[in-house]
Amino acid sequence: MNKLRRLSLISLTVVSAIMLGLVASVRAQDNLTICFGFQDLETEFWVAGHRAITTTLRDGGVEVLEYNANEDPNRQLEQVRECIAQGVDGIIIIPQDGDSANTIVAEAQASDIPIAVFNRPPNDKEKGIVVVADNVSATEQAVEFIAQKALRQFEITGEPVTPLILVGALQDTNAIGRRDGFFNVINRYNERYPGLFNTPIEVATEWDAATALANLEAAITANPGVDFIFTSSDFLFPTIRSVLEPRGMWQPAGTKGHVLLAGLDGDATACKLIDEGFVDGTGVQNLFLEAELTLTRLQQAIADGEAQPNEVLLDPGFALTAGNIQYQRSDMWGCVLYDDGFLDQ
Repeated sequence: MNKLRRLSLISLTVVSAIMLGLVASVRAQDNLTICFGFQDLETEFWVAGHRAITTTLRDGGVEVLEYNANEDPNRQLEQVRECIAQGVDGIIIIPQDGDSANTIVAEAQASDIPIAVFNRPPNDKEKGIVVVADNVSATEQAVEFIAQKALRQFEITGEPVTPLILVGALQDTNAIGRRDGFFNVINRYNERYPGLFNTPIEVATEWDAATALANLEAAITANPGVDFIFTSSDFLFPTIRSVLEPRGMWQPAGTKGHVLLAGLDGDATACKLIDEGFVDGTGVQNLFLEAELTLTRLQQAIADGEAQPNEVLLDPGFALTAGNIQYQRSDMWGCVLYDDGFLDQ
């Protein structure tokens, strides 16, 4: 059963219970129509985000027009134009990339329709309501945790650590921020502790599991000494496992051969793997905070007659690690799903 189907079977206590607070925080506005365009629902994060937005709006009495562009930015632009022609009160988009988001925001604002961009910002963040995780900060927090473990390993063995990063599609601002956060930590530690890290290996994924698999296979074959991996998205942990496990490199923390692993997003699989010791930590996007920020600010703009609101609203994120999971697991949206049996369905 695929992830989208499984998530549709989750009880409302998983995502919707947390959204009850969002409904209360979003002002009631009757007879509103909001267009919600999204690029696809290919990961748990986007599925949960979609549900948080649509359920909250509909529970608040708002009519929602949904459009799935199936990862086609030109199609999404046409869908938004269709929404504009219908005279919607506001628009929310999850764009394919930062370039297409610029074009879509410009179209909406030219028609004096307030628009919010959820989690995947336009390259020009000065336009539209932009709600996004601080990708640099969240990544730095996750990578810092495994860098500390790498340092302890280096102090014991004297052997340099070989880091590898699975890079997202670099036309996406999120991917750029996550890459920057990774290198900020690696460079900082190398300045303080010369010789700690070998030159990092970059593996392109284009946010595609098949591409990630082929490129990671090649990278590990060429560099079997990799012992530190950061994935720019948690959805690639199964791909990483499929490459490492046959080589005897998929080992829990505290055992010989453990590869230090961290990611970013905070999905259910990451929560499970941290519990099991295979993953050391992940940077978490606070999905429910981001949904609340998006809906509250957009409805405020509509109520105030603000046709072209321009504001960046940041989710600072946090790191969920093997060291704090027993205290903070309920703060991570993926652990909420996992603890309700999502991965068992």
